[in-house]
Amino acid sequence: MRSFVIVIDSLGVGSDDKSYLYNDDGANTLKHIFEATGGVYKIPNLQKLGLCNLVKVEGNDAVEKPAAYVTKMHEASVGKDTMVGHWEMMGLYIDKPFITFTETGFPDELVKELEDRTGHKYIGNIAASGTEIIHDLGEQHLKTGELILYTSADSVLQIAANEEKTGLEELYRCCEIAREIVMKPEWLLGRVIARPFVGKDKDTFTRTANRHDYALDPFEKTVLENFKEANLDVISIGKINDIFNTKGITKAIKSKSSVEGMKQTIDVAKEDFNGLCFVNLVDFDAKWGHRRNAEGYAKELSDFDNLLGDLIEVLHEDDLLIITADHGNDPTWHGTDHTREFVPLVAYKKNNTGSGFMDMRNTFADIAATLAERHNVEKPLNGTSFLNIIK
Repeated sequence: MRSFVIVIDSLGVGSDDKSYLYNDDGANTLKHIFEATGGVYKIPNLQKLGLCNLVKVEGNDAVEKPAAYVTKMHEASVGKDTMVGHWEMMGLYIDKPFITFTETGFPDELVKELEDRTGHKYIGNIAASGTEIIHDLGEQHLKTGELILYTSADSVLQIAANEEKTGLEELYRCCEIAREIVMKPEWLLGRVIARPFVGKDKDTFTRTANRHDYALDPFEKTVLENFKEANLDVISIGKINDIFNTKGITKAIKSKSSVEGMKQTIDVAKEDFNGLCFVNLVDFDAKWGHRRNAEGYAKELSDFDNLLGDLIEVLHEDDLLIITADHGNDPTWHGTDHTREFVPLVAYKKNNTGSGFMDMRNTFADIAATLAERHNVEKPLNGTSFLNIIK
């Protein structure tokens, strides 16, 4: 028995009843990317499954009879963060948001401890796009040896360094020390990320695939660990392994892009396994949402749709495919932060006897509950299964 969960990172489908608390009332990632691009991009496979029945998607009409079961999911946790969304998806609730330093940068005391313990000076210490801050400060880094420190809208501390000047092992060592430092309650961060790059000047700097995430362990068991304890496969693709800090993962596959991630998913679907393939496609969020690029976002979704057709071809008759998101990131919205939104739930099997709308789900954890029931493993802490609907 096989299940696939694909997270189109940040594909929100409209502000929810708590969006106003985050100044996000009116955000709608899916709707606005197609409005902004005039409906020129097509997503026929997602359209056929019923995604376009959830919101108006210019150039892609709703269908009379969706091929999948579709609805929106409400986030029960506090926040609009990657880890919060994924952890809830696998059965946990977060009632206290992770700390962010988006507006202020990191405190002087934190930076001083980082410098004292690593032996390096740091420049930057602002919220920034990773590619932009490397472009702006990379040459200074090469000249002085100072490492680049920055954050984002997430609860994250990132350190960038040139692989050839600093060395990967030294960059990783500094990030391991940073992870220890930001375990303190007053500075508790969700992730520390090593961001290596190469190049000789601002015109040639390029980030490499040697990124490494240092995350927190989930505070309770997720359904992934229940799968592993039942000797089932949990295959992660993309940054899933990092988000859960390896907990519950039996095989981890890194991706250089969302396109590669989908191709890897198709390859996994051609193999025999028993359990879950859990996929995160981060480019939607990192490359397009945060950079407020609606054109890039819509095109990326169209490219995903083409590969989705290839995936569906190789699925077994009784495979369960779930397509969802972890939060929103409306490229037409103010700032560069995530947006608090409903996320889509698309549940598809080739041998479905029915399809259409499900009632709105009150928590992302309903995915975990459904997977647990389907694969006969221990139930997660939260969530209500919808397996009886999609049989």
